[in-house]
Amino acid sequence: MKKIYNNADDALAETLFDGMTIAVGGFGLCGIPENLITAIRRTDVKNLIVVSNNAGVDDFGLGELLASRQISKMVSSYVGENAEFMRQYLSGELELEFNPQGTLAERMRAGGAGIPGFYTKTGVGTVIADGKEHKDFDGVTYILEMGIIADLSLVKAWKGDERGNLIYRKTARNFNPVVATCGKVCIAEVEEIVKTGELNPDLIHTPSIYVHRLIKGDHEKRIEQRTISA
Repeated sequence: MKKIYNNADDALAETLFDGMTIAVGGFGLCGIPENLITAIRRTDVKNLIVVSNNAGVDDFGLGELLASRQISKMVSSYVGENAEFMRQYLSGELELEFNPQGTLAERMRAGGAGIPGFYTKTGVGTVIADGKEHKDFDGVTYILEMGIIADLSLVKAWKGDERGNLIYRKTARNFNPVVATCGKVCIAEVEEIVKTGELNPDLIHTPSIYVHRLIKGDHEKRIEQRTISA
């Protein structure tokens, strides 16, 4: 199976459709698949449901797709740093489903593992629990959260081999491993593609079985919040 594609546009070919659900890796601007996100903006796909910890900043990352009005709903745990996100949400232009951060990660992990749902204490007694099934275990109340299965997963890794095995670097690993598993199709962009066998199998974070397409990207690695001394 061919997994390596020339660029992000080629890798996304025939995977996009209106109203689809896309899971996107990253935390803030760390470890985001920026080339694939920008390539989506170059298409006319719309009404996207995007599952991601947050929505980037106004002019970078998923903020690009908010600016182009291609996202109709975000499933997220943090929505700061993005004025356009706030404007669209408060004006009723964008639907938002809040998730506690650990719950969001576990929903994607569960979807990738074939687990339809799980019970958690997180969110009990808050608006997060509204409309969800409640169940007691050993005298403690839990709520049912559903696993997430996306039509497409987009991740960014440090290195990948020709078969699609991935290694993430330090904190850029963040949500990427669970995002990679929960998509029906997973596309990864990496900083370096190496020959099969060059990666230490004990260090591989995402096995190739989860990765369908792979590109080498050019990455800006923008800093979201820069604090410097005088």
